[in-house]
Amino acid sequence: MSDVVKEIQKKVEGQREKIVNFMREIVAIPSMECKIGPVGERIQSEMRKLGYDEVRFDRMGNTIGRIGHGPKVIIYDSHIDTVGVGNPDEWDWDPFHGKVENGLLYARGACDEKGSTPGMVYGLAMARDLGLLDGYTAYYFGNMEEECDGIAPNTFVEVDPKVRPDFVVIGEPTKMRIYRGHKGRIELKITAHGKSAHAASHYLGDNAVYKMMATIMDIRELDRRLRLGMGHHPVQGVPSIAVTDVSARTASLNAVPDQFMIYLDRRITSNEPRDEVIEQIKGLIPEYLREEIHVEELFYDTPSYTGFVFPVSKYYPAWILEDAHPLVHAGSDTIEALWGEKRPLGTWDFSTNGTYWAGKAGIPSIGFGPGDEKTAHMRDENVPLDEVVAATAFYALLPKMLKER
Repeated sequence: MSDVVKEIQKKVEGQREKIVNFMREIVAIPSMECKIGPVGERIQSEMRKLGYDEVRFDRMGNTIGRIGHGPKVIIYDSHIDTVGVGNPDEWDWDPFHGKVENGLLYARGACDEKGSTPGMVYGLAMARDLGLLDGYTAYYFGNMEEECDGIAPNTFVEVDPKVRPDFVVIGEPTKMRIYRGHKGRIELKITAHGKSAHAASHYLGDNAVYKMMATIMDIRELDRRLRLGMGHHPVQGVPSIAVTDVSARTASLNAVPDQFMIYLDRRITSNEPRDEVIEQIKGLIPEYLREEIHVEELFYDTPSYTGFVFPVSKYYPAWILEDAHPLVHAGSDTIEALWGEKRPLGTWDFSTNGTYWAGKAGIPSIGFGPGDEKTAHMRDENVPLDEVVAATAFYALLPKMLKER
């Protein structure tokens, strides 16, 4: 094993400049609003140079690279879309060209989540060259995730290429540790129905905004109780609920709104069954208003940039992989073999494509990636370039460590 580790580290260091340049180039390509075609083309070009057996877009527009035809299937999942940049004038540097200071690359998508792509792409090629992928079919899966967690892997398994993996590694930032789960969430809309009237004689109408006020305050109180321990999970932590958007329907600014909608983000733990969570929220509505205020789950049915539509509920299950699972052990063993240290396991605060891989499909999954999730979506989002390079060694060695488990 020590010889294999030395060979991997030698290869990684020898490719350091290429890995860093590749990273700089993919963050420089905007990929907001799920428009990942151009950055996918750049990643595919790199995979072709590295001799992948298959490189293509799937029907949804995600990027797929495959090595091998073995019976065991492993997927390295990295979403290559990003959130927007807001007002570019508020940035002190170009959000895509970025800047490097003290070894940190500052750019949109540097941490969330393009930082894992170079290591995955190069790591799988190195593993192949060293014979570490014997018996595997290995995929790099560069996908869209920011708008709807899990929709891309759902299509991977059920639509194209219709492959169900045995193991998944999610490249979201983990500070170079093994993460094994996170809270889930469900997105809901509550609609209050009223009656329109001229504002000058508003008493003749039924203001839908006022009708919702008590429910909003009860949602705030529910969040307080959740944070005091209701639904607490020993690993995933505390659940939460928040009003995240509102919308009123009114004939004019001089009319009483006849409809008022609020949107909820309800973070859930594995201790909270889906149906119970929905009933809990329905229970916040006063009984005398239940014919006039309705709760509904949201669905995602927005076409991808290729025009592909795959409607899914905006329910994202919580998941946790037990710390004794062979995949978790293999990840920890890989870290110890490469860097001679044991690192604590962790979980994400946000959600990932693991909501489908592990939460819905029950496929064993772990996370490993460079960077700290706390900088995700911020203007000073960054990733240590040393970690981007070092992660390559992890992705190269993991298949061998997993095989020995």
